[in-house]
Amino acid sequence: MGKTLVLTEKPSVGREIARILHCNQKGNGCFIGPKYVVVWALGHLVTLADPELYDEKYKTWKIEDLPMLPPKMELVVMKETAKQFGVVKNLMKNPEMADLIIATDAGREGELVARWIIKKAGWRKPVKRLWISSLTERAIKEGFNHLKPGKDYETLYAAAECRAEADWLVGLNVTRALTCKYNAQLSAGRVQTPTLAMVVERENEIKQFVPKDYWSINVLAKGVTLRWQDHSGQTRIFDKQKAEALAAKLTGQTGEVIEVKKEAKKELPPLAYDLTELQRDANRKYGFSAKTTSSVMQQLYENHKLVTYPRTDSRYISEDIVPTLPERLKSIALGPYVDLARGILRNKLNITKRFADSSKVSDHHAIIPTEQPPSLSRLSSEELKVYDLIVRRFLAVLSPAFEYEQTSIKVSLKGEIVTAKGKIVKLKGWRKVYEGQGHLDDQAENGDGDSEQTLPEIRKGELLNDLRVKLVPGKTKPPARHTEATLLSAMEHPGKLIGDEKLREAMEQSHGLGTPATRAEIIEKLFNSFYMNRQGKEIIPTSKGIQLVGLVPPELKSPVLTAKWEQQLTEISKGRADSQSFLRGIRGYATQLVSTVLGSEQTFKHDNLTRNKCPECGNYLLQVKGKKGEMLVCQDRECGYRKGLSQISNARCPECHKKLEIKGDGENKLFACVCGYREKMSAFRKRKEAEKGNLNKRDVHKYLQNQKDTGPINTALADALAKLKK
Repeated sequence: MGKTLVLTEKPSVGREIARILHCNQKGNGCFIGPKYVVVWALGHLVTLADPELYDEKYKTWKIEDLPMLPPKMELVVMKETAKQFGVVKNLMKNPEMADLIIATDAGREGELVARWIIKKAGWRKPVKRLWISSLTERAIKEGFNHLKPGKDYETLYAAAECRAEADWLVGLNVTRALTCKYNAQLSAGRVQTPTLAMVVERENEIKQFVPKDYWSINVLAKGVTLRWQDHSGQTRIFDKQKAEALAAKLTGQTGEVIEVKKEAKKELPPLAYDLTELQRDANRKYGFSAKTTSSVMQQLYENHKLVTYPRTDSRYISEDIVPTLPERLKSIALGPYVDLARGILRNKLNITKRFADSSKVSDHHAIIPTEQPPSLSRLSSEELKVYDLIVRRFLAVLSPAFEYEQTSIKVSLKGEIVTAKGKIVKLKGWRKVYEGQGHLDDQAENGDGDSEQTLPEIRKGELLNDLRVKLVPGKTKPPARHTEATLLSAMEHPGKLIGDEKLREAMEQSHGLGTPATRAEIIEKLFNSFYMNRQGKEIIPTSKGIQLVGLVPPELKSPVLTAKWEQQLTEISKGRADSQSFLRGIRGYATQLVSTVLGSEQTFKHDNLTRNKCPECGNYLLQVKGKKGEMLVCQDRECGYRKGLSQISNARCPECHKKLEIKGDGENKLFACVCGYREKMSAFRKRKEAEKGNLNKRDVHKYLQNQKDTGPINTALADALAKLKK
């Protein structure tokens, strides 16, 4: 009887599965047990080959060699992780292994990781699939008791491979075409370019916006603010003379209450989180980037096992999860959630289709807490914040509706209508979960409209005297710049940007741009390529980003195409479309894009040129801002010269506590902060020497470790700290 090989995606998951399967013997890059051997990938061990593998000529980027369309895409082992691939391959070649269980992440990309390794290593024996939504011991054991046949997921693998090949064919060809044509480092892709185009489009709308003055009229009576409105409900008046005349007409008059309407209203709880909605809320509330939320979620899922699979696009749970809800509630009934969770447990859970609907669950259900009780003290500050969002949303979903009575009053004043709205809360319901939290309401962000107020007892027919009329000036505002929260929304629902109604409806049914798993990486890539910058929470395109959107072929800027692709990939994953015909279309499309770029008459202008010449080729250098500071790079991409100008250090400003930047060379090195603080290296050393008594060895060691990767510019700081350590 042979053994079963279990392939996981990461060592941490491998260790956990090995423990549960009693694989207690530590092997080389694996764990060995009586029945199972658990081995892991390190993310992708195998990837699509670079162009030069198909032909030597592709080593140099030349216009005449485009488009690159290899007849068959080849796989290669990634150099950085070749050692671990060797471990996996040797185990797959071991005759003792009878079958294989794929235990990589249960999603499109996880399937690709495993299948490419299997293909490259030449595994031919039976394959089964572990498909689970959380990494708790119970979930893993249940998953192993209900393994699925590998063939059930072959269409998912086909979709994943199509996505990877399509990105290679379009991304690499268009990037080379743009770079060769304009001799500048320009890149484009089927998801990143339409996303950047949305940011640039918003910036253009803001630049072209001309603010208009308007006036609204408020009338104060019995401590209530009533607002004038015309017959269509419009409260803004754009003609100052008309507004002043109207205010004069209303002043000193007596109003008659012509309508008092009381309505009982219910506000249902919000839907549970999928990854995109969670990233939006974490950005709105805490300013977290989508990437930060993604990696924090991975920790909560993988290491702490407190939440279910994060990379989901569903906001519902399947019916089979419903019996587990009381146990999940019990596990979170501690700390700040104890009263809320117990309150829900006391009443019988009323689960409707609004939360539990298997027909609306794709690969994974919504993000909810697992049944594992959390140790809140073990969570970092970021993990605690994201976990808090998930737990509160879970509690809100299981809470009753928010019920209130809305009163609206209409007053007739010299033939004009003024109105006010007020609300009396009858049952706090799910809103109780967010008390004191500043609940993240979309309505709260809109700003305009009638504000709710507490109304005194007012009866129909009552006359209101002593009215105070106030003319309130205002200005129309340009559309707000995108934040990561709004950009994620725009990527998820790009249909709003499409004029054609039928196409827009089709788009709303599709995935939008990218998937929940990839959107954060796309946004991050646009920042790292200097196409856009963060300014606080706002996203602003750079000149390079604005120019790129002008240079790429129009169809690559439109969200229509990518959303159609995602739709086709979903159809392929369900076995309803053919992967080969999809890829034939992509090849034709890549060819068309390259000829559009090469046929363009446009030019590209570097806006970050300095007066410093490259010591190697004589071209003027460009000044760019990287993650670790500023640097000078040669504008000629083939030269590749670069020199550090400044470095973000781990030292903190003594005034505002932001990270200090190191500027200058040799003895002229100094620390600078955005708040204006400056300090010479010599002064910094003295200050650190004086603080020596307050530094513990662990802090200094950690500090030095963090500085190791920062290159030569930081050696003086490392030296200064090394002296402190002695």
